[in-house]
Amino acid sequence: MAVCATCGNDYWLAFEIKTITGDSYTFDSFECAMEKLAPRCEYCEVRIVGHGVEVSGKFFCCANCARRDGGLGEQIRDAVGTHPGVTPGRAK
Repeated sequence: MAVCATCGNDYWLAFEIKTITGDSYTFDSFECAMEKLAPRCEYCEVRIVGHGVEVSGKFFCCANCARRDGGLGEQIRDAVGTHPGVTPGRAK
């Protein structure tokens, strides 16, 4: 069995998540994984479980919070999909 990194539950159906930085965590539920790994909105502090919005390296749960945080409307872009300097491909 494996112990959850968030709640400490020892669960036989636990699963492992490896992050982009190479860190590895074991969880007993998606709820615990989100609590440990999902970023918080810079404005309202809600957990960002969807794709959210990124502005100048800061993450927000929605465009509204991003605008309220600093009026950076022109810089708002979706965190999923294209990134600066990357040409988007078509899904097959």
